Amino acid sequence: MKSTHRWIMILTLVLSMWSITACGTPRGASPTEITVLTAASLSDVMKELERKYESAHPQVDLVPSFASSGKLKQQIEQGAPADLFLSASSKEMDDLLRKGLIDSKFHADLVSNELVLIIPKDSPCPIKGWSDLTSAAVNKLSIGQPETVPAGRYAKQTLEHLHLWKQLQPKMIFAGDVRQVLAHVKSGNADAGIVYLTDAATTDGITVAGVANPQTHPPIVYPIGVIKATKQPKQTQDFYHWLQGPEASFLFSKYGFKKAP
Repeated sequence: MKSTHRWIMILTLVLSMWSITACGTPRGASPTEITVLTAASLSDVMKELERKYESAHPQVDLVPSFASSGKLKQQIEQGAPADLFLSASSKEMDDLLRKGLIDSKFHADLVSNELVLIIPKDSPCPIKGWSDLTSAAVNKLSIGQPETVPAGRYAKQTLEHLHLWKQLQPKMIFAGDVRQVLAHVKSGNADAGIVYLTDAATTDGITVAGVANPQTHPPIVYPIGVIKATKQPKQTQDFYHWLQGPEASFLFSKYGFKKAP
């Protein structure tokens, strides 16, 4: 009788331990949330990366937050709770590294992109290239705010290189991120806009009228970094490494991003 009772206790203990370790999370426990501050131009690919990672790691709940890289940088500086930063520009990441807000052991260049000029798909404006922006037929040009939106900063640098920036000032509509630029152009509220190639590739109702020469602006690189104040360093570092692996690389290429140089 005692032997039977002992075996029941052992079996109960084993089943209890299994329920705790199964799928890597205690039964009934909530997954660990990882807040990922993500540049707006990564919105589409991040949603698929999120689904892919969570299906293989049910103990983790990824919580992306999308905005311009400049605004996300400000959130980190102000102490907003977050774990990982995916920027559309090295400038914002380098600033945070200098301030000690990104873990210097966990940051890397992830992917790269290109800058393009877009117009509405059935646009009556005769825009076939960058110089056509000075045409009287073009009344409004939408770009990201250069101070906070990397795509806007690259756009300004390109237009300055082409000696078009000053001429186009009266036509400018400044947007809070590249998604707003896309919306301006797609709706016809702007005759043209400047965004990343990946944004144009995943948006209906627009046409690419020109691709910026890479010599007209600094390389468009997307760096990734673990925020030093993260409360979940292990889970965040795991996701950080996964984003640099083959599964994530495949999804990035699917959305038109290229491997960082």
